[in-house]
Amino acid sequence: MKIGIMQPYFFPYIGYWQLIHAVDVFVVYDNIKYTKKGWINRNRFLQNGKDAIFSLAIKNDSDYKNIDERLVSDDFDRKKLLSRLQNAYAKSPYFLSVMPIIENILYSDEKNLFKYIYNSITEVCSFLSIDTKIIISSSVGTNHSLCSSEKVKAICKALKGYQYINPIGGLDLYDRQDFLNDGIELKFIKSNSVTYHQFNGGFVPSLSILDVMMFNPKLQISSLLLEYELI
Repeated sequence: MKIGIMQPYFFPYIGYWQLIHAVDVFVVYDNIKYTKKGWINRNRFLQNGKDAIFSLAIKNDSDYKNIDERLVSDDFDRKKLLSRLQNAYAKSPYFLSVMPIIENILYSDEKNLFKYIYNSITEVCSFLSIDTKIIISSSVGTNHSLCSSEKVKAICKALKGYQYINPIGGLDLYDRQDFLNDGIELKFIKSNSVTYHQFNGGFVPSLSILDVMMFNPKLQISSLLLEYELI
């Protein structure tokens, strides 16, 4: 069984979905510390030919709390964010089919940060016809006090995984032989250059999956999900 493990991210770029598509079981961390100023609750979209940030507002709280202990802010203006995305993509070819999905996700009543983002991940997977099994990390029967590669290996073992696939950014973080010593093959996923027609300006790469969905039919997105190498 091929395993992928990642933090939850709010409408992440296509590489995240390529990883989900590449594995049999995708584990989403809920019981790890929230990363301040990271990409858990924000991403980039296309606005007037340039990249711009959109974000999910969260309540101020201790920096030591886990993702599943953080809350969506009561002041999160869903209508304002929806309006920004509508204005940016109103003339995109798949706006009418994609916007209802975004609206449904944004207007979720869930207050827990992890559950709110987890819902967005499962909704997008459904839209993209990705049928990979998704598991929440705290539900895996293992020692959750472990860190780094030991935590990853323990999760893989608990799920009877023979192969762990990690984003290419972890190439210097994990050791292949260390994983092999525990009966796990370590692979890294490297996204190919993904390009597609946006508006009439130059292509702006590595934007949120929302951008991909707005400019590509589902069949084409299915092809883009395969634009990667395992090394």
